[in-house]
Amino acid sequence: MESTHPAAVLARDIAWVAAVVGGVALVLFLASGTWPAVVAVESESMVPNMQVGDLVFVVAPDRFGALQSWEEGEASGYAPFGTYPDRQGNMPYGDVIIYRPNGDTRVHPIIHRAISYETGTDQGYVTKGDNNPAADQNTYYPGIGYIRPVKKEWIVGKALFSVPLVGYLPLNIVPFAVLILLAVIIHELLSRRKDEQPPAPRSQHSGRKKR
Repeated sequence: MESTHPAAVLARDIAWVAAVVGGVALVLFLASGTWPAVVAVESESMVPNMQVGDLVFVVAPDRFGALQSWEEGEASGYAPFGTYPDRQGNMPYGDVIIYRPNGDTRVHPIIHRAISYETGTDQGYVTKGDNNPAADQNTYYPGIGYIRPVKKEWIVGKALFSVPLVGYLPLNIVPFAVLILLAVIIHELLSRRKDEQPPAPRSQHSGRKKR
C-alpha cells in the first residue's frame, strides 16, 4: 500500500517528473547522437536566419551527411539556415555548427556557421555569425582569449532545424523549474486538505416528504 504522507506523495511526483524528463533526454540523445541535443539561441549573431529564443535541434556532425563548410556548401548548393543574406549581403551556405570556444567546457557553446577548414599550423574550422562583421577567429572572448580555429573535437554538433520562441524556456529554465516545483507542492497541499475535510452533514429533513 502506498503511503499517503505528503512528503511521500511529493517525492513520488518529483520522481515521476524526473523519469519523464530522463526518458525524453535519452530519446533525444539516441536520435541526435550528441549532447546537448537541443540548444537555445541567446544572441542576435545569427540574425536573420536564427532568432533569439529559437530552440535548435542538434545532431552529430556526421549525422544525415557529412558536415559542410560555407565553401563546400556553395559548391554543392547546400544551404541549411540560409534563407536570407548575411550581414555582408552574401547568401550563406554550409552547416551551422555548435562548438565550445577553444574547447572550454565552462562557457556556453557558440552557434555559428562553419566558413572554411584551415589546414595550417592551427587546424580547424573558421566560423562566423551571419550577423557579425568578422569571423570568430578575429574575436576576443572574455576569460578565454582570442578564439582559435575550431577543432573537430570541440564541435558539439550541427544544427538540424529550429523552433521559434520555444528556446525562451531553456533560457529561463531555473525560474521555470522553481514554478513547476511550487505548482506540484501547492497541488499536493490542496488535494490533501480536500481529502481531510469531513463530509457535509446530511439535512435531518432530507428524507421527509412534504405535506
